[in-house]
Amino acid sequence: MKEELENLKKYTVLYAEDEKGTRENIAELLKMMFKKVYVADNGDDAYELYLQHMPDLVITDVKMPGLDGIELAKEIRKISSSTQIIVISAYTDVEYMLSAVELSLIRYIVKPLTETKLIRALEIFLQNKEKRSVHQLADGWIFDEDKHLIVDNEGNQHKLTKKENRLLKLLIEKDRTVDYKEIETYVWGYDNAMSQNALRLLAKNLRKKLPEGLIQNIHAVGYRL
Repeated sequence: MKEELENLKKYTVLYAEDEKGTRENIAELLKMMFKKVYVADNGDDAYELYLQHMPDLVITDVKMPGLDGIELAKEIRKISSSTQIIVISAYTDVEYMLSAVELSLIRYIVKPLTETKLIRALEIFLQNKEKRSVHQLADGWIFDEDKHLIVDNEGNQHKLTKKENRLLKLLIEKDRTVDYKEIETYVWGYDNAMSQNALRLLAKNLRKKLPEGLIQNIHAVGYRL
């Protein structure tokens, strides 16, 4: 493994492939590189795993039972524009290529998937991730989403919970009012219901770690920065 790929150990990946032999081989390789690997053999299970765990990277084959790889990427893009996606396919026709461009994939890999092709795609993932993970919230205030950390203008560090980190990341990414349903899906995940009291408490605790007035509640709609 190249030395720079050691940074992959900070991240999580979802891998979806219906062909058993390929799935097992690539999954074993990914487990050597990433902090956590979630594996699915069809598009529907892959989408559920995505909603449950919100991985940093999704690697998916195009041809699968249930949602195919392009459909899976489209569903993910409805929730997040920052999740990085790699699609693997035997198809090289224009329709698939155009779909890949519209979905802002970091790589469209034409089979066969070799270790060289995969490593190059993972290098691009790392380059993109390192650029996007740190955000300036206000003068002197920094949010590091990978470290789940806020650094205020006096240099004090404030650790974020998993839900606090997801909510702040979502509000930054959308850069608009995010409605309650979107927050429930992204922050609470597929199998967990969100109560209004739980959301209010989450927002209240997060506000204590942020510049005053940064998070605004839009009555009966949602939240925004």
